[in-house]
This record gives sequence, structure tokens and C-alpha cells, in this order.
Amino acid sequence: MAALSFCDIVERDSNVKKGILKTTKWTLSTIIVIIAVFISSGATSELGGGALAGNRYRVIISTDIGGGDEDDIQSMVHYLLYSDLFDTESVISSPPQKGRKKDILDVIDEYQKDYPNLKTYSDKYPKPDYLRSIAKQGAINPAPEKGYSGPTEGSKWIVHCAKKKDPRPLYVLVWGSITDIAQALHDNPEIKQKIRVYFIASWNQKHDQSAFMYIDKNHTDLWLIRNNSTFRGWYMGGRQNGDWGNRSFVDKHVKNHGELGKYFVPLKGGSIKMGDTPSYAFLLRGTPDDPTKDSWGGRFVKRKSRPNWWIDDPDPVLVERGHHGAKTVNKWRQQYLSDWQKRMDRCKDKAPLSKTNKQ
Repeated sequence: MAALSFCDIVERDSNVKKGILKTTKWTLSTIIVIIAVFISSGATSELGGGALAGNRYRVIISTDIGGGDEDDIQSMVHYLLYSDLFDTESVISSPPQKGRKKDILDVIDEYQKDYPNLKTYSDKYPKPDYLRSIAKQGAINPAPEKGYSGPTEGSKWIVHCAKKKDPRPLYVLVWGSITDIAQALHDNPEIKQKIRVYFIASWNQKHDQSAFMYIDKNHTDLWLIRNNSTFRGWYMGGRQNGDWGNRSFVDKHVKNHGELGKYFVPLKGGSIKMGDTPSYAFLLRGTPDDPTKDSWGGRFVKRKSRPNWWIDDPDPVLVERGHHGAKTVNKWRQQYLSDWQKRMDRCKDKAPLSKTNKQ
């Protein structure tokens, strides 16, 4: 539906000198209905800021990729298409199920096949061998009751990266259980001053409640977003008609788009889920320094008594199919899918010769 301004609905009376506004063609009740439809349609202005505006963020991903839910693979494919915008410092295999470092390497293998095309659009796409070098194995099992056990390759790498002499915060994006982050905090609590954790909780938290409770009780000053349901707005609600549907978008804009597209299509029955994607979509568009502001990865409210802890917004207006905060993501659906469409096109063909490769 074309955007309606208030001027399309209300006409100014010719006697403007009296400052009187009146409706000439619409009743007040009709105006209210139209405005409500306009708002509920998800129509919204373009969101700025973030990595797509040139801000560069340090990122570690902790993922249970290969652990039974294919949406981690979907999110990893999508992330790699945007990896030229981030300083990726590690991808860590985490619990709770059978996923291992090899599953990360499998996706990188597909990325390598499209890399010759991708690098013509940006010379900042990381080389496949670099990505392999920073893939790490984290914990294999959830933490014991105390919330930590012993250091892993993954937890040690988190500490290593957090201690780098880089003034920027290190965003640790948790797509699986929070096991390795709890271990790193136990072993080196001083890293709290450098890391920012975005946790896709829900199912992931349930499968290592001990690690989460250890953090909750012992690291109350940690910068953390606990996204328990907001993430579901990535695939629930928002604009779903035409090419914007979960299946129709994949069929038209992912299918036959390079090796990464081919790898993506069979996942989740050829339908978008990508439930972990909001963790870095939060960095793509928005104001990451303030989680209470709009972003592609959601908008959150501060948890009481915690200086740097944010949770799903409980406002009933933002509920989508029972999930709090989900509408703070799906309101941007057309924008983030349109942008992804352009990224998928990079897998098909090299950039035109006239296009610079330094974006």
C-alpha cells in the first residue's frame, strides 16, 4: 500500500487564517481506521546507522551449528555475505548437541566457492583460509551445576580476543548455549570491560541453564542482551505477501544464486527461519550502543537493577503470535530482505568493471 500522509486524509479549510482544520471527505472514525491500518502494515521510515553506514564492529560468533536445527546454517550463510562489514575474530562451535567445528568449516567451504565473485564487490571480504584459522572448538557438553568446568579452545580464544589492545568493544553473538562465555568469564572476569554479549536465549538457554545462571548471579555488570523471543520477528509477521514470504523469497532471490544460495535452499524446507540472524542484524542497522533504540535486530528494555542488561520489550503492542518484542524486528522485514537480495546477487556475477571494490 502506498504511504499515506496526514495531508492525504485531512484537507485544510480555505479559511486558514482562523487556524481551523476540518475533514472534508472523511469522518473522524474513518481517519482513525486508516491511520491504524497504516501503522499495522509495518510501513516505516528507512533505518540508518550500523555497519551498513560504515561503522566497523568486532565480532565473535558462538554457534551450535550442525546441532540439529538448520537455522544456524542459514544464519551463517547470511552472515558470510555481510562479512566484509565486520572484523570477525572467531566462530566457535558450542553445545548443546552434536554440532562441531567441522560444521563451521563446511559452510566456509561453500563460501570459498563464491569468494571470487564476492571479493569483486569488496576487498574486505575475509579470505576463506583466514576464516578457517579462527574457527574454534568450544565446549561439547553443557556446564555442570556450578556453571563452568574447564577452559576450552573456544573459551580461551574469547579471552585472547577480549584482551587485544583495541578500543572497540568485542561483540560476542551467542547462537547456541552460553557455555563458553560463562567459562571465559569465570577464568578471566576482567574481560567484562571489553565484551558485549547478544544472547539468542529461548531453547539455547534451556539446554545450559547452569551456565546462564552462573552469569546471572556472578556477573551482574556484564553488558548483555537476552533475546528470548524478539528474534522470532525475523521470520514471523511483517510483510509476507508476494516475494516477501519466507518461501517465496528463497525461491526467487536465493535459489540459483551461487553456491551459498544452493547450500541454503534445502534448509528448513526452503523457508526462512534464521533465528540467530538478529544478533548481528542488530549491528547492521541501528545504534548498537543503545539497545533501547530501533535496530534490525530488535529493540529492548533495560532489566531492572542491572546497569547493562536488556530484555524483550513486554509491551503487548509488540507481540507477534505470542512472542514479546517480535514486532520490533519484523517492522523492518522489507528493508532487511531487500538488502539481503542485493547481497545474494553478488554470488551470481562479478561486480561491473566500473564498480569499485573497496566498499
